[in-house]
Amino acid sequence: MNAPVKPIHLVRQRARQSGPEPVGAQTLADVREALGRNVDLSRRDLLIEHLHVLNDRFGQLRTDHLAGLAQLMRLSVAEVHEVASFYHHFEIVRPAADGRYAAAPALTVRVCDGIACELAGARELLAKLPQILGAEVRVIAAPCIGRCEQAPAAVVHQCPVPNATPASVKAVVDSGTRRHEPEPYLDFEAAKARGAYHVLRQCVAGERDVESVIKTMEASGLRGLGGAGFPAGRKWRIVRSEPGPRLMAVNIDEGEPGTFKDRHYLERNPHQFLEGLLIAAWAVGIDRVFVYLRDEYHGCRAILERELAALKAQPPMRDVPVIELRRGAGAYICGEESAMIESIEGKRGMPRLRPPYVAQVGLFGRPTLEHNFETLYWVPEILAKGADWFAGYGRHDRKGLRSFSVSGRVRDPGVKLAPAGITLRELIEEHCGGMLEGHSLYGYLPGGASGGILPASLADVPLDFDTLQPHGCFIGSAAVVVLSDRDRATDVARNLMAFFEHESCGQCTPCRAGTAKVRELIASDRWDRALLADLSQVMRDASICGLGQAAPNPVDCVVRYFPQELG
Repeated sequence: MNAPVKPIHLVRQRARQSGPEPVGAQTLADVREALGRNVDLSRRDLLIEHLHVLNDRFGQLRTDHLAGLAQLMRLSVAEVHEVASFYHHFEIVRPAADGRYAAAPALTVRVCDGIACELAGARELLAKLPQILGAEVRVIAAPCIGRCEQAPAAVVHQCPVPNATPASVKAVVDSGTRRHEPEPYLDFEAAKARGAYHVLRQCVAGERDVESVIKTMEASGLRGLGGAGFPAGRKWRIVRSEPGPRLMAVNIDEGEPGTFKDRHYLERNPHQFLEGLLIAAWAVGIDRVFVYLRDEYHGCRAILERELAALKAQPPMRDVPVIELRRGAGAYICGEESAMIESIEGKRGMPRLRPPYVAQVGLFGRPTLEHNFETLYWVPEILAKGADWFAGYGRHDRKGLRSFSVSGRVRDPGVKLAPAGITLRELIEEHCGGMLEGHSLYGYLPGGASGGILPASLADVPLDFDTLQPHGCFIGSAAVVVLSDRDRATDVARNLMAFFEHESCGQCTPCRAGTAKVRELIASDRWDRALLADLSQVMRDASICGLGQAAPNPVDCVVRYFPQELG
């Protein structure tokens, strides 16, 4: 070949700076002032907490503030930006061409578009509110906010509006109420008067030894109540056998659509949970505890801040482990235990590959006891009343108690404490006052968005771990959404798949691309069943975590149980 040889010219590039780009002095001062002078900027794991402070203070995250925070924390701007952009509750804004930043919306109203709220008229509420509230109020849809028994639910800034109507939302907006003041609850002094921390004191005084406590937990049959159902006592024994220091992570993210049981108990009796937490820490030998609370639960955060302060002022035991309250930022994926741990460490909430498991290599590389709120909530009562008390409940050959979050087409929705193994039909008739007037049972979600959809013909199947898998479903967090003859399972599946697409962390292709493709394929009433089945299998086999593996459940159940709705 006689092609001419083109010489390579070396272009000298400006040497890269080892740290973040310089930030203006006023921007740095603004960020420092917002964070406070006593904040620890050396802790990488507090990044999300600092982002919350800036987002609350300015109503948004300006890119110059992110650069300023990066400089103060000695992180790269890219590292701060990737974390801030991962979470839905952080709104990043860039300057206009003239270098100025647009003002944050004066007020934001969020209308829940979760399945229970959609059944109750959330779409109509979303359509009407902008005209009623005016241009100065931003109205947006939000994924399930954990108030399904109050559907349709809305939030005015941080103030929830139960059973929302255009008039009730406008009344809250006009009143100027912006924060959620919790309803009366059992505070520290009231809880002590009723015997709180008595079991804990028995443990630390030597009246109960660790082995007997763990054996009681094992005999009770208590399983993890966040969805996975791993036996609690066995988990304590496994983590205790690992070398110290050991840590604990408590999951109160409760993002599964239809689930609100943890909020229900926390709003009423926080110290039963805190005593269970301290007993578990004592038994397993925990040095530090991190409580991860979903951002939508503003009232619960206020409760925990107050009661943790009271606990610190009057500790019920010597050497109380440090308890840190961490705030989620709007990411359903952080309900997955390893994604939650990544978030607590101040990172994007992306699930880890396993092994190693969290019990071996968890928070900050240490063995970690991970528990759902409700699992710890039952610990003091089980130890006080004995394993047989808890195991003695149950129906249809099942054992224990379950807290069902019931919403949808029933007269009396809410958290229903019922025997494990109760059927949907029994649950509705005995605990929910029956179906709504003029509605007939058509189907139900037994385990929230990811648990599948069952028809009325399977309303007599016991609701518990391991009983629903033969039917292509699972109980998960026991979030039961009841459908009537006025609903369509195809519409429910579309709502749920849009949610999964929105909440996929994007780490793995089967989930990221699969949820989007499934949503497209089910948009009409004529579904390509063969293609959907193939896509479902790929998502189940190849997704990293339970989100992608369970996301096809609603669609598969429609094909299996509701074929009459498909063209």
